[in-house]
Amino acid sequence: MESLQREIILIEKVCEIYHKISKLDSLKPSEDVDSLFTELVRTCIPPSSINIATLPADVQEIRSKLIRLCGEAEGHLEAHFSAILGSFPNPLQHLNEFPYYSNYLKLSRLEFDILTEHYSASGELKEYDVIYLAALVGVDIDEKVKVIDHLAKYMAPGALLMLRSAHGARVFLYPVVDAQQLQGFEVLSVFHPNDDVINSVVISRKIAEPVTIDDGYNHHHHEWRIDSIMPLSCKYCEFKTFNDPLGQMKMIDN
Repeated sequence: MESLQREIILIEKVCEIYHKISKLDSLKPSEDVDSLFTELVRTCIPPSSINIATLPADVQEIRSKLIRLCGEAEGHLEAHFSAILGSFPNPLQHLNEFPYYSNYLKLSRLEFDILTEHYSASGELKEYDVIYLAALVGVDIDEKVKVIDHLAKYMAPGALLMLRSAHGARVFLYPVVDAQQLQGFEVLSVFHPNDDVINSVVISRKIAEPVTIDDGYNHHHHEWRIDSIMPLSCKYCEFKTFNDPLGQMKMIDN
């Protein structure tokens, strides 16, 4: 009962913030924009057992609209600070000017550490062995599934797909990726941070498709699976100490 009451209070707070944000003339960085989105993030970060599937239709609609507003505001924020950083003779020396730089770095290190748990090759990664799907690529289920289906069609068998998702009350900030939406992929690991890193991380592997071998006499169908040459990892892994995130890897960030 107490947990349910906390959820009701949280949802009411999120809806209240949404209505304030939706009335803003612009989502470009300003005192009002910064204040409201900071309040929203602080409201959604604490652990929560909210199940988005059980939310009322009106709250579901607010959530969808809020995610789009968050995406728009995030784009304005990054554009604003890109212009500021670009004004310096050496922008890389001033990355700390961006308010979420340390958060982005933590998330990148988290993703790199999880990636190394599931990639067993001893040289550097080959081109396009790993593809990142950003959280705001596909802001609703239909759009997200369309992108995932496209990747499943064209990615190489055995290649890794790393996605950013959300959990708990953080679903009001970013879209959620469920395992059943990853058709054509095997989910290897899911990690839900409980600190100021907002996004959850899902890593999956493109399932190898059966191939036909023509031996000149008969057509033999053999199903080659990547787990026949790579050890099958656990579905959920515990977070370990960060490894060096500066290894040279070639990746696509969708």
